Amino acid sequence: MTDTADRPTPPSATPHYVNPAPWDPYVSEKLTAEQEKYYMAGQWKLMWWRFRRHRPAVVSAAFLALMYFSCLISEWIAPHDLHTRHVKYIFAPPQGIHLFHEGKFLGPFVYAFKMERDPETLQRVYTPDTTQPQPLRFFCRGERYEFWGLVEGSFHFVCPAEGGTFFFLGTDRLGRDMFSRIVYAARISLTIGVIGIVLSFALALILGGLAGYYGGWVDSVVQRITEILKSFPHLPLWLALSAALPVTWSPLLVYFGITLILALLDWPSLGRAVRSKLLSLREEDYAMAAQMMGAKPGRIIGRHLLPGFMSHLIASATLSIPSMILAETALSFLGLGLRPPITSWGVLLNEATDINVVAVNWWLMLPVVPVILVILAYQFMGDGMRDAADPYA
Repeated sequence: MTDTADRPTPPSATPHYVNPAPWDPYVSEKLTAEQEKYYMAGQWKLMWWRFRRHRPAVVSAAFLALMYFSCLISEWIAPHDLHTRHVKYIFAPPQGIHLFHEGKFLGPFVYAFKMERDPETLQRVYTPDTTQPQPLRFFCRGERYEFWGLVEGSFHFVCPAEGGTFFFLGTDRLGRDMFSRIVYAARISLTIGVIGIVLSFALALILGGLAGYYGGWVDSVVQRITEILKSFPHLPLWLALSAALPVTWSPLLVYFGITLILALLDWPSLGRAVRSKLLSLREEDYAMAAQMMGAKPGRIIGRHLLPGFMSHLIASATLSIPSMILAETALSFLGLGLRPPITSWGVLLNEATDINVVAVNWWLMLPVVPVILVILAYQFMGDGMRDAADPYA
């Protein structure tokens, strides 16, 4: 007989938790629908979801969208015309915007200027006259202009008081409003980067695509061209090509000439990326199947190969735009790029090359601020697009 003391004691019953909440038969269906939505989403939708999680990139994209939208309505934003001269207010400092005058709320206004001559240096000295507040006008009729050079108008978002002045960022050596000139200059500086990258993008896709798909002597010729272009230092080459532009050209031709030069010198890096991708993708099964079914090389490249890494190309192109903006700014700053009467941020900075003027009239250096902000915004947005395009992110 077995001793009962040797028998193992049965384990105590494990308590079982029961959720008292009512059972929802649609929960599993909702989860399945969410999973299905994710797994069935296309490449662009997945990129958009990943891009939205990159907060700096989203903020930068919104800022750039606002900047480019402002280029469409520069005439409405600028309180003065691009070439309007206020001869009584040469090198006037920025006018601060105030809300209260002698303890009373007046709304946005500026104080009038009192100008005196320094008896020693003979420089103009401006002091605000606190006895003359000049309320600003909003959504008003002001200086006349030609909207995009086509339609005459006089509507502005903000105008100075009747008979008053409003120089938010001061004036230059000819008495022209700096804020208005910076707003107008954005139209040139921002579009030159976009137009340049479109031309560079097209050259990179065509030449890089041909080199990567055909290989052989086509690849050798394209590679030698890219090596020659990349062997030259960019800045001296920019200077030489910009100086070669005829001085008799109109400002519009000079603008397109500078854009073409920047595009011709920027495509080799992107073209090499296209070539390396096509060399690996042309051996894939779907590319070989399209070739065996009789598809032409142009269709295979454009319909099957390029979409496979288009997201990477867009991210690369986004990161290339800032370099073009900086190149135009540098050339114009050195006096070899765009020239007056065309106004860009580089042209405005060229007027501030005199250190003696800048030491006294510091607001002439303010055009560098939008350059820095736009370059940083493009960098942040490019980083977000690159992370969104990475399938392993």
